[in-house]
Amino acid sequence: MFRRTTRRTTRRTIRRTALTASAAVLTLATGCGAADMTRQASPFANAGGAKTVTLSVQSWVGAQANVAVAQYLLEQELGYRVDTVQVDEVPAWDALSQGRVDALLEDWGHPEQEQRYVKDKKTVTRAGDLGVTGHIGWYVPTYFAEQHPDIKDWRNLDKYADEFRTPESGSKGQLMDGSPSYVTNDKALVENLDLDYQVVFAGSEAAQITQIRQFAKERKPFLTYWYSPQWLFEKVPMTEVKLPPHTEGCDADPAKVACGYPHTPLQKYLNTDFAETGGEAAAFLKNFRWTTEDQNEVSLMIAEQKLSPEEAAKKWVERHESTWRAWLP
Repeated sequence: MFRRTTRRTTRRTIRRTALTASAAVLTLATGCGAADMTRQASPFANAGGAKTVTLSVQSWVGAQANVAVAQYLLEQELGYRVDTVQVDEVPAWDALSQGRVDALLEDWGHPEQEQRYVKDKKTVTRAGDLGVTGHIGWYVPTYFAEQHPDIKDWRNLDKYADEFRTPESGSKGQLMDGSPSYVTNDKALVENLDLDYQVVFAGSEAAQITQIRQFAKERKPFLTYWYSPQWLFEKVPMTEVKLPPHTEGCDADPAKVACGYPHTPLQKYLNTDFAETGGEAAAFLKNFRWTTEDQNEVSLMIAEQKLSPEEAAKKWVERHESTWRAWLP
């Protein structure tokens, strides 16, 4: 996926990325609702002598897919008891630092948290690339881009603003975002690029997906904040609108952002104590590395085929033994 008005400096502060299934699916998958990690810890966290692992899961289906497969293999192959806790991106760093969760498997880039916890406090440790590169951008349906090829350049967006109007955007074109909690620079971009658009939040990834699919069913034009990797591209082909190129530091001041989002290799992080004493589980999570295609395969089973995360993970594991065997310590 982004991703989320806690500003993730564009995927170095990016986001995405958004639960590709519904919030209800995620709640069932994690066994809990959104957690306030300042007050809640996993029931397994810090259980003395227990062979347990606690994984943070974010509210988009790609993150859910990572956790589902990691959990399945930790339990079935290494004999761990695994708990998952749903927590938003920035609070997840606090929880990781405090040892309330052991691992965060998909981070889209939070430089401030990385500086505080990895470099200064050293309570969080890098665990390597996930193997997936994330990117946020603005997209239109491909059927519209084929009819109006110049829409692929942001400088032509105002030409089509009337076609993107909705009741929610009033007299302006609508730029649809997901949740205000995702990393997004879109309000600043609209203002600083002087565009005749209004950012309208769908409220969640699931709500945004529902709206996108409805627009596509009716063959209506739309402009949306979206991200890859994301399974929805397979169901609703979309074409990116090229924003001004991203350069290092162009998004440093949230109010002055006038550049697009970067392409960001997604990262894994472990609680430092767990990284040092977590044994086979820590070694396995450091080794866990798969492709965008792998993640999308599991995401599609969860979000589109309505399999439970455990069922989707089991199917993927059965099909890809040569991949996951290399992760085992």
